[in-house]
Amino acid sequence: MNGKEFYTMITRALYFICFLCLFSCSQRNLIYLSDLEEHATNTEDITNNIEPRIQANDLLDIAINSLSAESNMLFNRGVIQMSNTNSTVASTKSEPYLVDTKGYVTFPVLGKVYLAGLTKEEAVETLTTVLSKYARDPIVTMKFVNFKVTVIGEVNRPSTFNVPNEKINVLEALGLAGDMTPYGRRENVLIIREQEGKRITTRVNLNSKQVLSSPYFYLQQNDIVYVEPDKVKAVQVSEGRSNVQYGLSIGLALVSVVAILVSQVF
Repeated sequence: MNGKEFYTMITRALYFICFLCLFSCSQRNLIYLSDLEEHATNTEDITNNIEPRIQANDLLDIAINSLSAESNMLFNRGVIQMSNTNSTVASTKSEPYLVDTKGYVTFPVLGKVYLAGLTKEEAVETLTTVLSKYARDPIVTMKFVNFKVTVIGEVNRPSTFNVPNEKINVLEALGLAGDMTPYGRRENVLIIREQEGKRITTRVNLNSKQVLSSPYFYLQQNDIVYVEPDKVKAVQVSEGRSNVQYGLSIGLALVSVVAILVSQVF
């Protein structure tokens, strides 16, 4: 190997190192749904809006109303509702019913009724059918007391949030948490869900429009959204960039020094 070839090899190696350093400092994609076309309107059917299903340890607010005041007193815990053709009177709010670990809810008079795995609408139909044997024209209303989601990690306000309307998607949940910090990994958001006795973990890419059709776009009760941090945090990023810039300066200086030395030797 002659001097010129050696000089060329060393120079290319040092420039390659500098290139790798520059590449490692490339900016991350902080834009949600960044692959949507600009100035374009997209329309598609919503097929992933899955109704929440009752799970073990859920708390349900259930109120039963019928034409019989006596039946109402029997079937409502902590509440008395009286109905007739002229008026409807409701007193103190009922205590929520707990779904036990086997999926049953225990009602006065009725005993245990299995509700786990049912949607709210299906559970109302089930209770109405059972109650029809004991009360005339029963009306059942139900809602989740414990419909909440938790957002933690690289967000501005990590917390657990109650969802009164029982419907929320992952973007809305992040909005409640004050959005991600610049160091949250938008392309790798972890969702933890417990369903039918199993713990499910999955990851969604919020940089991609495909998340809009994901079955995990809409959250279920008790879901946990974890935003992973980038490897370099705020202070570390600042220090790291300074170190990289310093390293690049040293690298370029070394290129120049080597070039001079090689030219003098050969």
